Amino acid sequence: MTSQAIGNPIPRIDGRAKVTGQAKYAADFNQPGQVHAVIVPATIGLGRVTRIDADSVKAMPGLIAVISHLNAQRLPYNPHKGAIDPQEGERLHVLQDDKVHFYGQPVAVVVAETLDQAERAANALRIEYESQKPAVEAHLLVGSAIQPNRAGRSGDSAIGDADAALANAAVKVDAKYEMARENHNPMEPHATVASWNGDQVTLWSKSQFVVNEQAEIAAVFGIPVENVQVICPFIGGAFGTSLRTWPHVTLAALAARHVKRPTKLVLTRKQMFYTTGHRPHSIQRLALGASRDGKLTALIHEGFTETSRYENFVEALISNSGFMYSCPNVRRQYRLIPTDTSTPTYMRGPGEADGVFALESALDELSYLVGLDPIELRRRNEPKVDESNGKPFSSRSLLQCYDLGAERFGWSRRAAQPRSMRDGRLLIGMGMSTATYPVLYSPASARVRLLRNGIVEIEAAASDMGPGTYTSMTQVAADTLGIPLEQVRFSLGRSNFPPTPPHGGSQTMASVGSAIRAACLNLQKDVTALAVADRSSPVYQLSAGQVAWRDGQLVPTSGGTGISYRDIAARHGQPMEAFASARRQQEVAERFSMHAFGAVFVEIAINPDVGIIKVRRIVGAYGVGKVVNPRLARSQCTGGFVGGIGMALMEQTVLDSRDGRPVNAHMADYLMPVNLDMPEMEAHFVDEHDPHVNELGVKGLGEISITGVAPAIANAVYHATGKRVRELPIRLEDVLST
Repeated sequence: MTSQAIGNPIPRIDGRAKVTGQAKYAADFNQPGQVHAVIVPATIGLGRVTRIDADSVKAMPGLIAVISHLNAQRLPYNPHKGAIDPQEGERLHVLQDDKVHFYGQPVAVVVAETLDQAERAANALRIEYESQKPAVEAHLLVGSAIQPNRAGRSGDSAIGDADAALANAAVKVDAKYEMARENHNPMEPHATVASWNGDQVTLWSKSQFVVNEQAEIAAVFGIPVENVQVICPFIGGAFGTSLRTWPHVTLAALAARHVKRPTKLVLTRKQMFYTTGHRPHSIQRLALGASRDGKLTALIHEGFTETSRYENFVEALISNSGFMYSCPNVRRQYRLIPTDTSTPTYMRGPGEADGVFALESALDELSYLVGLDPIELRRRNEPKVDESNGKPFSSRSLLQCYDLGAERFGWSRRAAQPRSMRDGRLLIGMGMSTATYPVLYSPASARVRLLRNGIVEIEAAASDMGPGTYTSMTQVAADTLGIPLEQVRFSLGRSNFPPTPPHGGSQTMASVGSAIRAACLNLQKDVTALAVADRSSPVYQLSAGQVAWRDGQLVPTSGGTGISYRDIAARHGQPMEAFASARRQQEVAERFSMHAFGAVFVEIAINPDVGIIKVRRIVGAYGVGKVVNPRLARSQCTGGFVGGIGMALMEQTVLDSRDGRPVNAHMADYLMPVNLDMPEMEAHFVDEHDPHVNELGVKGLGEISITGVAPAIANAVYHATGKRVRELPIRLEDVLST
């Protein structure tokens, strides 16, 4: 079979639909007789509701209902913890009692005929509270931190005696690194349209995990899973915020059942700062001990992240420090800081991006202390195996990434001395960092159908928040079957399609792609059996070893006429369907440590008079196995670079310590990179073959592309100014004093 699609820079199949407005997002699925719901958020940070004056709005135009804990349906909230949900604690039971756990918690829902009418009534609704002062400043609550019971890759571990080795080290770095809380702020707000038909509900809802949303809503309402249908063909950005099923989905369904009409609920930008997760504020201690020639002798990584008081959200903050570099004495510890806020959630590069900031900043500090180029220091500590578990890496092309990235960036032109490079008045800094992310591969399924006209339809309950799932999955199917891309129709985003894992963790290509490949191979096997049994077929009665698929035709290996999928399907007289599931083989998972690796290089310019930091160039080099679509891959990296700039220099959600209110819950004060901030960006990929990670040999790019960008920028700031900044985002005042 000739490869036609994988590895080619195919333009996005769904691109035209998106730019012409034909793509329908959650809020676009308007229903006949639809009404509008608006959430009323709590204006205290902790306490309880003492009075809701529904009479104050009952005469307002268009008002249909005011729903609160006083009149809402009592929901069973049966147990459900999907793969993406916190495994400790219990999710928020919305409108089920008078308790307020955090500022912005939904305390009522107003339903009206139009959105304007619902908004006016929601703003006019009078609510009284009994309030307490919440504890929201995580950095002041470190002393009350707790150890999570299920820390996963962020579990405590120790090899050797890191504390003693640090005390005896010839050279030491021991510092605190801090990263601010961030909010996702995708272009598309969260939205759900809910419509009931008896005991069955359909949800057109923004979701990165439709089968989990289906299961969650079924559990909340105590109805069979098959009675819930979730539809989400397009997502306008998410970055992790739509992985969980947040309270607004329940509220939309609750309101629709209450008023017995289809109901649309769309969150405002401000409300998205309250109840749809955030990157948790993190505080880390990273200590390194080394010999004078730069060989690591001790590594201590202690991490703290905030969580809510009702759930323990855990992420992989300290995982990378266990395998990134060779060190005989390593101690890692992870703790959670309970706060009176909503539960955090995964945000692009969750945990890894935060943890790499501390680790790679400390490595950069050490490179100056021992007088080594930052790349050379990392080379001297390159491990032969994953020292956290003793397993060999399935592949590790990090040294090649250093070489490729340094060459493309022009690292050799960098002057080693801080504050020694200038462009007129501007201070020039060059920094680098290693990047990494684990290769996740979760069980996934797919269904493939061959129609009589030769078109191949594929279905999987996957999602696409922007990486190009429609395109890349079409490429996998076309390549596996040996047919043109135009002959494949891929559908996703419905909970009644074959189940797939969450669209996050850089696992969609590995998991769903492998399932599609397996389903296509099953179809090919069934089609072959039909062809060789057909008396009028040119391959009649040939054995499996005597035929082969080439360019979409089943041909005799000895030569001669073949027969196409279309001809076989037409002769069969009805569509042919095949199904397959794919999962990682357990013995392979137990043998290897599987990660993607990369190197990020950054050049910045700082105006010393006003402290403005401008990122001029970013070059990334990555070892991510097979690249299915280089165009989409580079696009993924571009997005990660932009997110890394925001993380390093701009993004920070600020809470009012008096009540936990996000004071910059709008686009005027929550700063993010815009077009004017964009540098020159290049992404390159080393030629890496890894047969162990999955059937396609892919590793994923969504997360690793942001991991390493922020520390590279922070390291460049030190190189430009001679001042080490260990708290993100880096502000003007951090460099003005240099």
